[in-house]
Formats: sequence, structure tokens, C-alpha cells
Amino acid sequence: MTSVVVADDQELVRAGLCRILDGEPDLEVLGQVGDGEAAVAVARAQRPDVVLMDIRMPLLDGLAATRRIVEGLPEVRVVVLTTFDLDEYVYEALRSGASGFVLKDAPAEEIVRAVRAAAGGEALISPRITHRLINAFASNRPRAVPQLDLLTGREREVLEAMARGLNNAEVGRALFISEGTVRTHVNRLLAKLGARDRVQAVVLAYEGGLVRPGHTDPPQP
Repeated sequence: MTSVVVADDQELVRAGLCRILDGEPDLEVLGQVGDGEAAVAVARAQRPDVVLMDIRMPLLDGLAATRRIVEGLPEVRVVVLTTFDLDEYVYEALRSGASGFVLKDAPAEEIVRAVRAAAGGEALISPRITHRLINAFASNRPRAVPQLDLLTGREREVLEAMARGLNNAEVGRALFISEGTVRTHVNRLLAKLGARDRVQAVVLAYEGGLVRPGHTDPPQP
């Protein structure tokens, strides 16, 4: 059972999200709060698997709350949920340690998938946001990310595939290796990069120039 805390300053939105999540047999809402300070407090007290976090909230905004949760509770995953898809929010949310980013007007099943993906150590970013995020990376020069030099050739191929949005099963098919082997490579590259999850690893891949926006051909074995 995946436990979730919902943080949003609009009561009707919170109620709707709780209904969606509690309606799934494998998800359980532990609590709901209306501001960022309360989100941090409840996360510390309840230790949920996932916090579904709005960005614009009173007392403490969702980005600052995400940073506090990620720094103090590395086992808790945060999925950012907002009506705003501006690049600065997307990028800052990912840099703050969010494990996913979904728009509030996304279909209910997409929100549920994002929560499940985050709980499983993967990530789901709204397709509408992914395009904007890639464009943002395209406008920036790569920076030095020395951890990328620690990766083996196969680990680089796996990271490149992850950056193109492939899950473990799809990476395995693309590289002609088993899904279990993919998981092993993912765990090793996360450790080498010092990344808490796949999202942070992909951000580093783009920032370091390992993956270039617009190059979407599947990796070759």
C-alpha cells in the first residue's frame, strides 16, 4: 500500500484529489493540508511514501516545502501538482528534488500514475511540460558534471534511454538486456551520480550534455 499526503490550499481541490487517490486499491491518503508549513510537519510525522504538493500555497510555498522534505526525509517522494506550467516552476521543482510534475488539469489516471511512479522510484512528468523542459535545456550551455565520467558505457546508454522517457522494461527492449539488469544499472548509476532518483539523474544528463534536446533516436546496443 502506497501512502500519500495531499497539500493544496484549495479545499475543493484537496477533496477531489483525495477521492481520486483513495479510490485506488493500492493508494491510501494519510492526510491533507492547506499550506507548505503543514505539509512539512505532516510529512515528518506521518512519513508517507509520496507527498502530492501544490506550488502556490500560504506560509511556505510548495518549492520551499519540497526542499525541506527532500533534505530531511530522503525516503519521501514529492510530486508537484500545479495549474502553472511555466518553465521556471518546472525546472526549480526538479532542482528542489521533486520526483514528478503534473498539471492539475491532467486526467485523474495521469495523477495516479505519477504517484505510483514516484513511489516506485521512477517519475512521470506531464507530456505538456516535458516539451517545455527540453526547450529550456536547449537554450542553456552544458555545464561540467564530473560524476558523468564515472559511468560505464552501458550505464550511459541506460541513462540516455531514461532521459528519453523509457521505463525499465522499454530500456531493456531497446538495449536487448533483461529488466533486472536494467534495474541494476539504474541503481549503480544513481549511486555514482549521487542522485536520489531517476529525475535528478536525467537532469544531470541534460545539464552535462550527455543527452542533447532534439536527439531522440533510441540508444543502440
